[in-house]
Amino acid sequence: MTKELNGVLTALATPFDANDQIDVGLLQKLVDRSINAGVDALVAGGGTGEVASLSDDERLHLFDVVIEHTAGRVPVVANTGALTAKKAIHLSQGAERAGADVLMVITPYYEPLVIEEITRYIKEVASSVEIPIMLYNNPGVTGVNLDAETLAAFGREIENIRYVKDSSKDWEQALRLIHHHRDDIGLIMGWDSYIFSALLEGATGVMAGAANVVPEEIVGVARAIRNGDVGGAREQWRRVFPVIDAMLVVPFTQAVKAGLRLQGESIGFPREPLIDLSPEGVSRLEAALTRLNRRADLDRAIPA
Repeated sequence: MTKELNGVLTALATPFDANDQIDVGLLQKLVDRSINAGVDALVAGGGTGEVASLSDDERLHLFDVVIEHTAGRVPVVANTGALTAKKAIHLSQGAERAGADVLMVITPYYEPLVIEEITRYIKEVASSVEIPIMLYNNPGVTGVNLDAETLAAFGREIENIRYVKDSSKDWEQALRLIHHHRDDIGLIMGWDSYIFSALLEGATGVMAGAANVVPEEIVGVARAIRNGDVGGAREQWRRVFPVIDAMLVVPFTQAVKAGLRLQGESIGFPREPLIDLSPEGVSRLEAALTRLNRRADLDRAIPA
């Protein structure tokens, strides 16, 4: 039976060892960190996971490790989009065999495609597998924005397209997807600063790289909204937002790894060509995390 996606999805970082290989032990630790914090699903090999620097074999290995270690505790989404349908099909079928619950498929990037080219690619990849697909709309990478109506049409016309991760940063587009097209395609908000507002409006879920760093806090926001405690959710969001904001004003992937180190989870550094977060960026993030953690300590000290 297909597992439904909802709530908080962690866009997992990818740890590398001293030999620049995927560090399986640290990756398993990251998986447990998110699951123990209560996230609803994991995403392997996305942008936060440095997919651009991974070979196809490494991507398949990453899927295997995350799926095996997760062991059905939460759904696993495998990012299998690629520059060509042939390559995306190879990755998608490999992820399906490994036991992925959902595939995330971005359209080809570098060359901005016309809608006929995008449609052919999506149909070829979707027809090659049986499990659900989440389209990944990220115009900053692909050069093409798939608007709400186009995304909804894919959801209506292609049976296994069930979700879209929208990273367009277009709030009006998100609202159209939530309020006009929820029966066609489920919105997974892909921009961390919109977590609270997207869940409050009724998005299917949120995919957050920041959930590597502050998973319990983000889960707390989502659970409060789910339980109808909007005031409590707003208060929790007010506390955690400065950390997310500190991560978004600097290179994000690097901020995730720096944030994990600051939280006592040393998972190494970004893979080239990325360089580590600047000292100024680390200081800003450290200050935000210190304020958050200090407030959490105070809350624990006050009797219920």
